[in-house]
Amino acid sequence: TDPDQVGVRAVGDYTLVFTLTHPASYFPAIAGMWVARPQPQWAIEAHRDAWTELENIVTNGPYMLTEWVHGDHLTLVKNPDWYDADQVQIEVINGPIVTDAHTALAMYEEGKLDYLGAPGWGVPSDQLDRIKADPVLSQELYILPRLCTYYYGFSTDKPPFDNPLVRRAFSAAINRQGLIDNVTKGEQQPANAFAPPGIFGNVAGDPDVAPWALDYEQGKTLAQQWLAEAGYPNGEGFPEVTLMHNTSPGHRAIAEYIAANWTEVLSVTVNITDLPWGEYLGVIAPCPSPEDKPHIWRMGWCADYPDQNNWVYEVFHSEYGANRICWHNEEFDTITSEAGAEADPERRKTLYKRAEEILCEEEAGIAPIYYYTSVLMVKPYLERYYSGLGHVYKWRIIFKVFLPIIMKQYAP
Repeated sequence: TDPDQVGVRAVGDYTLVFTLTHPASYFPAIAGMWVARPQPQWAIEAHRDAWTELENIVTNGPYMLTEWVHGDHLTLVKNPDWYDADQVQIEVINGPIVTDAHTALAMYEEGKLDYLGAPGWGVPSDQLDRIKADPVLSQELYILPRLCTYYYGFSTDKPPFDNPLVRRAFSAAINRQGLIDNVTKGEQQPANAFAPPGIFGNVAGDPDVAPWALDYEQGKTLAQQWLAEAGYPNGEGFPEVTLMHNTSPGHRAIAEYIAANWTEVLSVTVNITDLPWGEYLGVIAPCPSPEDKPHIWRMGWCADYPDQNNWVYEVFHSEYGANRICWHNEEFDTITSEAGAEADPERRKTLYKRAEEILCEEEAGIAPIYYYTSVLMVKPYLERYYSGLGHVYKWRIIFKVFLPIIMKQYAP
């Protein structure tokens, strides 16, 4: 309630000065986030939680919200008073709210949508083969990199996954490229580390970090060796493994493929279960009683801002609330804290590489599986469409850059 305690001062009409409680090299990335944009104090104070409703909302961007039927659709129209309104190409944006990916694809094929993809539903993986083979639809399909990682977490406080050798064996026994080629089919990139390409300090594809994750033949051999060293040669005596995912046909298909890898390579039995998202989050909450948690569970992480601090530190530091794997490593905690305060970019990269080595290779607290892609459908008359790597979309510039150029520039 005391503005003087916030650490933010306005020293001019266009200048703010921030005083931080500790050094934070990643702060410029946070300052560029949508959550750091100014908000209409008067509207928030007058309407509280309802300030974003149609009759109350105040915005100053290139579009104005003119209709919002909750659960059905919203409509944006060009703001004629915006400072750069001459550069806004699209007069009206209609956004139907669709709760199923297959329904959204059907609407696209019926001509009810001009665009299908992030920030909403993309193309369902079970439809990609058909679309790629279609002479018309294949020309409207675009696959772009995305700042997200799909991974499996291990309950490191639950035997036998309290043993790093066991966790490493299960990570190495995953055929990541086979999964992409045969199940997801969205040209994702196999993951050897947590942070994807495009994040400052990432080591995606670095042969020094968990190289067996990118070489299935090597991974199989090492997986069997590590499981034997853990006391379970050929899977003998290993308990039945519970693998849980949130309810989704896509997650089920991935789980079945990976479970088959584990059965083939490690000779273990895997029981796959699922729960609706809300219940699921409760079960895999950070550090519940070990007996209430599955051995292995799926999760994804997408960038809030493009810096490793948002990844290895904010997700897996032992004192951070997002640490669902209940894992603590003193060296990891120390170097991820140090990296956030370090001013030298090269030193930060070195520290983050070491953090990824600990997390994904030595300790194997997680099994990174793949780096996401955005799988889009765009009608041919939208000639100059641009898609960002993240999940904040600036519609005023989204039709200024030819998509094929973007694909060539950012192709993994």
